[in-house]
Amino acid sequence: MALFLSLLLILLFPSANAGFPPSPGYWPSYKFRPMSFHKGFKNLWGPSHQSVNHNALTIWLDKTSGSGFKSVRPFRSGYFSASIKVQPGYTAGVITAFYLSNNEAHPGFHDEVDIEFLGTTFGKPYTLQTNVYVRGSGDGKIIGREMKFHLWFDPTQDFHHYAILWTPKEIIFLVDDVPIRRYPRKSAATFPLRPMWVYGSIWDASSWATEDGKYKADYKYQPFVAKYTNFKASGCSAYAPAWCHPVSASPFRSGGLTRQQRRAMRWVQRYHMVYNYCRDPKRNHALTPECRS
Repeated sequence: MALFLSLLLILLFPSANAGFPPSPGYWPSYKFRPMSFHKGFKNLWGPSHQSVNHNALTIWLDKTSGSGFKSVRPFRSGYFSASIKVQPGYTAGVITAFYLSNNEAHPGFHDEVDIEFLGTTFGKPYTLQTNVYVRGSGDGKIIGREMKFHLWFDPTQDFHHYAILWTPKEIIFLVDDVPIRRYPRKSAATFPLRPMWVYGSIWDASSWATEDGKYKADYKYQPFVAKYTNFKASGCSAYAPAWCHPVSASPFRSGGLTRQQRRAMRWVQRYHMVYNYCRDPKRNHALTPECRS
């Protein structure tokens, strides 16, 4: 009887064994059409370390260069995503990124919203870092708002879909349509509001990427390869009329998450979050007032 009840509980509440997240009940990625890489993006740097084949982009890093790309237009809100597959094995010091930024328009005083794969060593999982910068990073006093996760799957084995939903009210990070983090607008001072472009890149960040720089990029394992496909970028461009309405990550046109989506997000944060800047006692939280509210 005890065994029967245990099996019944697992069937009824599969999230209790921390295997896979509860269903979010809503899949925003299906609302938006994929685009070809060349329609929405262009090479930014490292053109010799970038190739496109059947709308799938491959970029790589070796000791001579990395590579990056950029959207052809800036946005003031929207849904931005790609399916990404990262390299297995030793990738310490290597960053594979998909992010929003206006650094080129506001150098030293820019906004940024990041999804970053922090490279790793043999036998250890990738860390997925999400981050938000608001006006002023680059001046030597970078104020990051990092939340880090070990995913419930191996991101080297197959493509998975990673998304940023940015509206004037909130930023939501999603993995395979499961919300993993919501960053609400609590004040204009702690929220990015200026237009940003969509970027992706692979580069050497040995000084900090893997266990705070303990492990560096080792180029005997080069090239370090990242693959992107299923690009989506939909929303209000910087040139759209004022009546352009921000898109949503839920059935609610006004934004926010459903109860089921919030439940899935809580599960991810309970079982797979490994760092939250608001809970770091070494941080000066006078610089991150949103942590107190």
